[in-house]
Amino acid sequence: MTAPPVARPLRVFLVAGEESGDRLGAPLMRALRARHPGEIAFSGVGGHEMTREGLDSLFPLGDVALMGFGSVLRNLPAIFRRIAQTVSAVVATEPDVLVIIDTPDFTHRVARRVRTAAPRIPIVDYVSPSVWAWRPWRARAMRRYIDHVLAILPFEPAELARLGGPPCSYVGHPLIERTKLYRPNEGEAARRLANPPLLLVFPGSRRGEIRRLLGIFAQALAMVRRAGAVDIAIPTVPHVVDEVREAAAAWPLSARVIVDEDAKLAAFRSARAALAKSGTVTLELALAGVPTVAAYKVSAIEAMIARRIVQVPSVILANLVLGENVIPEFLQEDCTAEKLAAALIPLMADSPERRRQLQAFARLDELLEIGRANPSARAADIVLQAAEAAQRRRDIGM
Repeated sequence: MTAPPVARPLRVFLVAGEESGDRLGAPLMRALRARHPGEIAFSGVGGHEMTREGLDSLFPLGDVALMGFGSVLRNLPAIFRRIAQTVSAVVATEPDVLVIIDTPDFTHRVARRVRTAAPRIPIVDYVSPSVWAWRPWRARAMRRYIDHVLAILPFEPAELARLGGPPCSYVGHPLIERTKLYRPNEGEAARRLANPPLLLVFPGSRRGEIRRLLGIFAQALAMVRRAGAVDIAIPTVPHVVDEVREAAAAWPLSARVIVDEDAKLAAFRSARAALAKSGTVTLELALAGVPTVAAYKVSAIEAMIARRIVQVPSVILANLVLGENVIPEFLQEDCTAEKLAAALIPLMADSPERRRQLQAFARLDELLEIGRANPSARAADIVLQAAEAAQRRRDIGM
């Protein structure tokens, strides 16, 4: 009697291009394992979070997590080598599904080349590019190489359909699953009101962001300190921690650099206020109930282009979810130490500015379906549908 063939593992190839994608990829990997009855073999590109889930990344995320035209141009040959390396690995692995995660300037280049080289591999895009905000023509172009988009904002499926994009499902923002980690206990809530207040500083996870923002942030913090004593902490990520520590060591004021994940979460739960670069961290701070001032700065050429093509009233994710510009944002020429300090100082006290933010943040639980949605599980179900369908086709020789 012939023994039945041994089922091979479901092969899932994941490609993240920076830390934000790494933070999405890790819980997706956990959800895929929990929801698939057989073995899953993961491969691809990721950071420390995905590595802890068992991914052996092709290369460090810092090799491609670049910011700004100048930085990208200087590293263009290396970036294209990493793109080619990733595509070759996907084709050689022959996965049942390729999941690209955020960072479209990198991941979509990989997806386009994979579609050309191996058109039978289904490709799922976790996090829709902001086609509703700028370059809307990308939505229609994505149909050629993306089979399904997993949206993290509730309005995105309708926007992609309006713009002629690929099929899109709203799965919810992954931060929903981490909300409890950001909410303070009794002692941490008391620390928020204690002196000196804890002020968090988030200069970004890309080297270019750190070079552009950290010096301005330091000047602003010196002005805030003149208004009263303050305890400053800089949560950061491993691949830029050396740059952050070197910069902070030269400051005229002391600041702690935090890398450990548990320590970072504790800081969210204990902070009085925050100064942050625009991005997902603004939503994390809003979920934690930490009033925030947001800032961002790019080159003059990038700013000129952005002003012509960006079609949204705010670039702050928390503001977009809330539907109002509750977190003040200081971009380009407005990103000055004086303006940042002037906006931060009221947030350190029981001021109208602080109360307005806290009242707006209280609406997030309803807007994001906190307690009802499970984004990683929803995303995993769609990825598994694509992967299992591809595996069945391969098994019957289609």
